[in-house]
Amino acid sequence: MKASTKAKTWSAAVVLAVGILIGGSLIARASRNASSDAPILAPALANAVPAAPLSSSYAPIIKGVLPEVVSVSSSKLVHRTESMEPFSNDPLFQQFFGGQGQDRGPGPGSPEQGRPDREQGLGSGVIIGTNGYIITNNHVVDGASEVKVYLRDKREFPAKVVGTDAKTDIAVLKIDADHLPAIPMGDSSKMEVGDLVFAVGDPFGVGQTVTMGIVSAKGRAHLGIEDYEDFIQTDAPINPGNSGGALINAQGELVGINTAILSRSGGSQGIGFAIPVNLARHDLDQIVEHGHVIRGWLGATIQDVTPSMAKAFGMDAPGGVLIADVSPNSPAANAGLRPGDIVMSVNGQPISESSDLRLQVSEAGPGATFPMTVKRGTGTLNITAKLRELPSDVASTPGTPAENQAGRGIQVEELTPSLREQLKLGKETQGVVVSQIDPASAAASAGLREGDLIQEVDRHIVTNSGEFNQAMHGASSRAVLLRVMRDGTGIYIAVDPS
Repeated sequence: MKASTKAKTWSAAVVLAVGILIGGSLIARASRNASSDAPILAPALANAVPAAPLSSSYAPIIKGVLPEVVSVSSSKLVHRTESMEPFSNDPLFQQFFGGQGQDRGPGPGSPEQGRPDREQGLGSGVIIGTNGYIITNNHVVDGASEVKVYLRDKREFPAKVVGTDAKTDIAVLKIDADHLPAIPMGDSSKMEVGDLVFAVGDPFGVGQTVTMGIVSAKGRAHLGIEDYEDFIQTDAPINPGNSGGALINAQGELVGINTAILSRSGGSQGIGFAIPVNLARHDLDQIVEHGHVIRGWLGATIQDVTPSMAKAFGMDAPGGVLIADVSPNSPAANAGLRPGDIVMSVNGQPISESSDLRLQVSEAGPGATFPMTVKRGTGTLNITAKLRELPSDVASTPGTPAENQAGRGIQVEELTPSLREQLKLGKETQGVVVSQIDPASAAASAGLREGDLIQEVDRHIVTNSGEFNQAMHGASSRAVLLRVMRDGTGIYIAVDPS
């Protein structure tokens, strides 16, 4: 399984040792420590350097960029408690894994158990304004009590955290310096798979380093790294310490902020992720103006339409974004959206990824009108919602059940007063509770769990086990669509026998 870790600087020997210890695939933060509290970026005024021909040196491009990328160090006080894992006391282990062991015991020579200890972290940053604004990752400065910035000309400055956004992992810093070399901004929407890119940062704390690769993919989402994901994937080597550094194009323009790597060893294995500069710029403007990011809110739980779901909804092929649940008195509810609706386009543009819809709602902002074309049953209608501000207590990324092979193997029981109390359900809530499920069944593979409340089978309400069994029997040879209430939120699960 993939685990999110904040990487640190390390020798090759430590990387190998940790790789042997861990073995599993890790999504590793490309910084040497986890910290958050940083600001945004501001548009740059510098002119881009013309792209060098493929047959010549890239030095003219890189030479102009190097002064615009900085090293960022952070420190914070942590309190050690009793060690829970072998090797967690090793300070090298703690440094490589971004302080994962910080709450599990003091290392050799560290303060006594329970006493505060100072943890150091290192990442990278990009100068985005000539007046001292710097962009980096939120996790580079998360919880930091002290942040310092080191320029290429050897100068160092204490940095103020202007603002941070944990949902996209962006932070903006400000140093007291003028006439700095600000990096020119590119347009990440124009990047194509196969485009040449360079990653610039301070990997492993060895000093400023440049690596080269191509754009391997665009629009990477559902990775579980951030709440809002639209990553540029690259094979340009990104290593611990690169977090917050620059991903630049062949014109020397900033197109991404290096953020994470997919790795079995903690080091680069050719799969790195960068936040597109267009998304980072949006966060920058919000943080500079408001101190935080203000997002739009639709008030609907959304899911991708999988092939199984498309079949269950009578569609020829997957498309659109499924409305799984609608919050009461939300913009979605007020506009007339219903569970089971499928949003086919927004502002006249087709949409097929839930991550795209989530980003569009977020960036549209509160007060924006949000026109959608919606498939409902066999018909199509136009719905316009007026967005409100995302409440601070609303999760932005609802869980999406896994889609796999199908089958039945489901046992249900009817709601009793004790079950209602146990599941914290109101008297008006109807459905049947999954009491047992065959782990080898397709229903389990599709994501159904014990304790789920099944409210609909193929868009027909079920209120008791008899109605449920009859509905399932009628769909025994085809895909069946279940509407399920889980942890207070409605989702759809498609079980396909094919």
